[in-house]
This record gives sequence, C-alpha cells and structure tokens, in this order.
Amino acid sequence: MLDIKHLRTLVALRDGGTLVEAARRMHLTQSALSHQLKDLEERLGVALFLRKSKPLRFTRAGLELLQLADSVLPLLRQTERNLQKMAGGHSGRLHMVIECHSCFDWLMPAINSFRDHWPEVEIDLSTSFHFEPIPALQRGDIDLVVTSDPGAQADLHYQPLFRYQSVLALANQHPLVQQRCIQPTDLREETLIHYPVDRQRLDIFERFLTPQGIEPKATRQTELTLMMVQLVASGRGVACLPSWALQPYLDSGLISTRPLGEHGVWPTLYAAIRRDQLDSPFMQDFFQQALDSCFRHLPGIQPALSE
Repeated sequence: MLDIKHLRTLVALRDGGTLVEAARRMHLTQSALSHQLKDLEERLGVALFLRKSKPLRFTRAGLELLQLADSVLPLLRQTERNLQKMAGGHSGRLHMVIECHSCFDWLMPAINSFRDHWPEVEIDLSTSFHFEPIPALQRGDIDLVVTSDPGAQADLHYQPLFRYQSVLALANQHPLVQQRCIQPTDLREETLIHYPVDRQRLDIFERFLTPQGIEPKATRQTELTLMMVQLVASGRGVACLPSWALQPYLDSGLISTRPLGEHGVWPTLYAAIRRDQLDSPFMQDFFQQALDSCFRHLPGIQPALSE
C-alpha cells in the first residue's frame, strides 16, 4: 500500500510547511500532490494531516509515517550509494570552483556529508576571483563550477540547483529604504560594492543595470561578504546579494533590503560539469546532497524551473 514516493511526499510536506512548497520540492503541481495525498489517505483509511491548520499539523497517523520515512529514506539512499560503489565509480576527483561567492555556508555541509560517504573521492574547493573557471572546466583542470551564468558549450552540462532572489542591501537610514522596490535609475548616484569579478558575472549588472544602460556613480570591490555588509551598514555604498545570504544580517537588524524591480530578479544557480561526467555515481550523489543541503539551510529559495 505504501510507496517510497509517499514517504518522500510527506517529508516534503513537513519540511516545506505548505502544500504549495511541498509541490515545488517534489516537482509536481499542487493539484497532483493533493490527489496523491488524498489517494494515500483513502488507501490507509485515515487522515494524515489537518488541511486547514496553520502552521500545518500532522495527525498521529501522519507522524507515524514521518517517523518511518526518517528511518527508511536515509537507509535507502545509503544502500543506493553502496550499490553504486559495487558497480564501480567509487573513487575519483571532485575539484569545485564557486562563482556564487556567497555559497560557502550551505555548500560546506554538503561537502562534509559527501566526504563521509565517498572517502576515496579527492575533494578540493576554491573561488573564481582570479581566473575564468569555465575554460578550466573544459580543459579538465577542475571538475565542477557553481555558477548562475549557464553557457551553451556542447561539452558541458548545466545541472539546475535552485532559484534565488537577488536583492539590494542598504543601510537602514538610506533614503531608498522608503521605496517598495528599486529601479535601475535609483542607482545612478550610488556607490555599488561587489565582488572582484567581471561585470557579466554579476546579477546587478547583467540582469538589471546594463539592459537599461545605467551606470552607478562609483564601484568598490571586496572579496568578503561580511566586509561588503559592513560597508553597506556604515553608509559606504549599496550591494546586490542573494536574499538568503543577507538573511542573518536582516535578522540582526544590521541592514535593510529591497527587491530589484517590480517583479524582482530571480537567477537560477547551476552546477556545471563536463558531459562525460554525467554518468559518474559520485557526481550524481553530490548533486542530490547539494540540493538537500540548500533546501534545508537557505530561506526563500525555490526549485529550478523545468527546462
């Protein structure tokens, strides 16, 4: 009567908190998810959660199944890993480069978990401040690039990870805090603080300012997210960063943020690999662990849209 997909659906419902978010995580429509849950409840003859409760609450039967899911799903994943290792591909190299320089906080737990399961895979991690990572990936110098700027190289595969909102960080006393959202022309008289990378790799330029032909009054560069936030808080400029990277500073009241434009700027983050790596068991497992980590740790992200 029970399928593994039912357990995964209940976990997504618990972790997402709503039917809408659970459907996104399962890559289903909300109606398809509701139908799946209703069908399961009819098979079992018992309700699994209270539909009109906020926050969402599970019944005793639902909690019993969640307990089962928390026991079974990790064991199932571990068994899959063991079978993959038996089939070969248990050793190798995973040298990663991050173009999204705010990604360390959620990527490190994924790397640590991955290392526990694949101890024979050599792991290395660096940023792309001082070199172009995509040509290095094509040459085989590195094995994976985390980027929000997918290309059209025939020899590369871009694995979607998630969508995130890029927002403008402002000092709490900044006049633009009074606005509901930021327009490109609002930045003509601002000092824009950003990472030391080419403009085409920065969301604020490629997706917001450059299409409108707008230039900020000045720019300033720093490699550290914390330094960038401190400069913003002290009124030295403004900065564009992912909303999840700024959440701790918002929670502490250090800065304020506003969306870029009426509908916001929502890039998608990708993991780029060579196509000849697609069948690597440890690479596929890393993708899954990275996704699990980011949806567990990052507020406000959304599943990547189907391509």
